[in-house]
Parts: sequence; structure tokens; C-alpha cells
Amino acid sequence: MLRRLGLNRLAWLDPRPPVLRYERQRPGELIHIDIKTLGRIDGVGHRITGQHQGHHRARGIGYEHLHVAIDDASRLAYVELLPSLGRDDATGFLNRALAWYARLGARVERVMTDNGSAYRSKLFAQALQGAGARHIRTRPYTPRTNGKAERFIQTSLREWAYARPYASSNERAKAIHQWAANYNLARPHSALGGISPFQRLNNLLGNDS
Repeated sequence: MLRRLGLNRLAWLDPRPPVLRYERQRPGELIHIDIKTLGRIDGVGHRITGQHQGHHRARGIGYEHLHVAIDDASRLAYVELLPSLGRDDATGFLNRALAWYARLGARVERVMTDNGSAYRSKLFAQALQGAGARHIRTRPYTPRTNGKAERFIQTSLREWAYARPYASSNERAKAIHQWAANYNLARPHSALGGISPFQRLNNLLGNDS
């Protein structure tokens, strides 16, 4: 009976709210920060070969964590692969990201994160306070609130992490910097009218030339 009435799925009883798209006007006005955990690799995996036989789900060599920061206005991205998602690595990443944006002329005013324990730590809060930046947290279980970081992570997985075979984690780690540089400097961005994030940053800062 519920199926006939179209009420047999909970998602249909409680539909998602409409997507509210927004874009900040100034570089640094808001940056989105997030982390993606990746399994370390010691050879070409089944995602590339398509062969599951002989590949183990858990090789026991651990994980590494892609920390990402995205400027809301320009989509300029700063990334690092770090050994943990704990407060020390998260705060160190924050400090380096803030300094990187500042060197490009974007003073960060607000930082948006999810509610992970590293982002709720006193160490992270002290770093934000020292930088004069306000901390904005997403609502629990609503990753779309931090959608620009989520979309960037998906793009990085598609175009970097799983784009070609890597023989080791070190080889994959070296490739992220070249990919991120291309993303920032040359890759056309559909949400920016086909220009790159770096071009968008220069335009917003009045450096059109």
C-alpha cells in the first residue's frame, strides 16, 4: 500500500531542502576546509586493473589524509597529504594554508569546517583566534553545507588519485602538487565562466593584467 502511494521510502517522506547556492565576493572572505582519508598503496590496485582476484581489501599499510582548503570566491585550492587527521596536523595545515592565501593577497576572514574532533580542538581554535579568523561549522550530517570542499575532493579523486596507476603512495603524493598547480593556474572552471581560479583571484583583486 505504501509503495502504491509513493510513501515506501523515508527520503520521499522527508525530502531534502532545496540547494542554496552562494558565492562570497572577496578572496579570503571564506575558505572551506575538509579532509579525505586515502588508503596507502604499494602497487597498482583493482580500480585501475579491474581485477579483484589477488588484491586484498586491507593490505595493512595504513592511511594518509588529503587536507584541502578552497577559497569560496576564487576556488583557489591549497592541498597537503598528511599522515593524520588529528588536531596537530589539522592545525598545522590551517596555519600553512592561511599563510599561503595571505602571500597571494587574500587575508582569510572565515573558515568553514565540519564538526570533526580536530576542528573542535582548542589548538585549532587558538590558531584561528591568532589569525583573526572566525570559525563556521557545518550542521551535523549535512556535508552539502561545505559543498565546495566536497566537490573539490571528488574532482581531485577523479583527476588525480584514481586517474592513473601509481606504484606507491610516494609516487601518488608527488603527483598531487603538479595536479593542484594545474587546477589553480590552467584548468578551466565551469563555475567561473571557463577561467582558472588564479585568473579569478587576480580579477577579484583588481589585477586583470
